[in-house]
Amino acid sequence: MALAGVLATTTLLLSGPAAHADTVTYVALAQTVDQVLTNIRNWIMGILAGVALVFITIGGLRYLMAGDNPGEVEKAKGAFKAAGIGFGLAALAPLVVEILKTIVGGL
Repeated sequence: MALAGVLATTTLLLSGPAAHADTVTYVALAQTVDQVLTNIRNWIMGILAGVALVFITIGGLRYLMAGDNPGEVEKAKGAFKAAGIGFGLAALAPLVVEILKTIVGGL
């Protein structure tokens, strides 16, 4: 019974008119190398800042829950240090992109 239903459905689908695919035109959002590098910079800054915020949150929670445990306080300080490095790299992302622009072609 189920096999008959599958065969009937397959016959109906295959006997119908052939599907016509429309031509797809892709439009690039960035039209120059400068725009591409600017977009890369924005993504790098966003990702680094987001990861740094996660590390600040982890460091803060570890520091709050550390109590008198000096090992956990040191881990919290390490997380704060990693967050500072992340924010520093996010701040340096525009400089890195400017260096890339001069390497690529002096735009």
